[in-house]
Amino acid sequence: MEIRIISSEIIKPCSSTPEHIRSYRLSAMDQFSLHTSIPLVFFYSGACKNSHHLKKSLSQTLTYYYPFAGRIKNGFSVDCDDYGVTFNEASVAGDMLELIKRPKIELLEQLRPYNEEEMLSAQVNLAVQVNHFDRGGVAICVSFRHAIADACAAAHFVRNWSKVANCGGYLIDAKDVIFDCNSIFPSQDVSGALSKRNHELENDDHEMIITKWFTFNNSKIAALQEKIGDRPTRFEALLALMWGAMIDANIKETNNNTPTPTLQFGALIPINLRRKMNPSLPEQCIGNVITIGMTEWPTKEIRANYNKIVFKARELMSIVDSYIKKGFPNGWKNCIKNEAAMDGNASEMKMFTFSSAYRLPFYETDFGCGKPLWVTLAQRGMKNTFSSTDTSDGKGIQVLVTLTEEDMTKLEQDPAILAYASSSN
Repeated sequence: MEIRIISSEIIKPCSSTPEHIRSYRLSAMDQFSLHTSIPLVFFYSGACKNSHHLKKSLSQTLTYYYPFAGRIKNGFSVDCDDYGVTFNEASVAGDMLELIKRPKIELLEQLRPYNEEEMLSAQVNLAVQVNHFDRGGVAICVSFRHAIADACAAAHFVRNWSKVANCGGYLIDAKDVIFDCNSIFPSQDVSGALSKRNHELENDDHEMIITKWFTFNNSKIAALQEKIGDRPTRFEALLALMWGAMIDANIKETNNNTPTPTLQFGALIPINLRRKMNPSLPEQCIGNVITIGMTEWPTKEIRANYNKIVFKARELMSIVDSYIKKGFPNGWKNCIKNEAAMDGNASEMKMFTFSSAYRLPFYETDFGCGKPLWVTLAQRGMKNTFSSTDTSDGKGIQVLVTLTEEDMTKLEQDPAILAYASSSN
């Protein structure tokens, strides 16, 4: 594809942020996400509202989401001084429908307003690029700095912006947007942990990383759930299938089916805490209202077992629920201790991250051109990540997988994966 930037400007909130709320405190969970971004791209078959209308409605929406128009300072807070967000328009010489049919991550990444490094250096919390395809169709990429929004917050922001754009008088309830997560997960000095993480990412640069999409339709998921038994959720069933495939492939490759105490596999699972808390928090509140749980596969096991994986996932959720029931601050202290223990154990394991964004309102995002044909991330994940979202019909599941070239080949050749999934290639 050939992409040309037509225009670029800064969009500010339509009303100035009051002085008494111009400092938004980051939580400990926000701080661990400082150096990553979430670029979501929404594909539409028809022409959306004109640029002036999109910019005006974005400006109106930012009045409620004012930290998105701010700048992070000192790694502890956001200066909400209405600096604004980047808004680009671009023309694309290419076929949008062909890109959706045969997606390639390197092409999707071109639709972003910034790559991850550029976004951090520009110090913006939110950036938008509206891509107009010359053969018809529009792709709107909305890129968030992860420190101010997890997937749940990002999905609701874009949905609310589209409602303002499409409905004109749609009002957002400010009390459902801004919540002081720092009161639950107080800010920490995470400089050491972030330096360690960046160093580990640099050490992975020499490996060939592959990103592909795997799609599971409703009937295949139901068949998998029935095979496992004990009524697993959709997430539990796919966790068992995909983590199980990775465990089996690596055990066979390295140990010739002989168990060894040096081979360990771990699963990291981000968990949305909004509904788990008492009282629960609004789904659209900004920030990272999540914790990362970890479970591991017993070293004595020489073959993955779907039922045991489901059991371990439920056991992990039960542990997190127990943290929440203890209340705060004791609850968050247990969460922090759990994540600290993970950092120590992760270096000794082959870790895989399994995130899910089911039932989030991605496909309710209508800017006046109908519901999106497809919504996905516009960047490859970190190594060994499995990111799941609903398909456009709300019945199936799409998993964005990033693995080494060797592990991707193993996954695609696994008999169970071949039986239940279709891949992007």
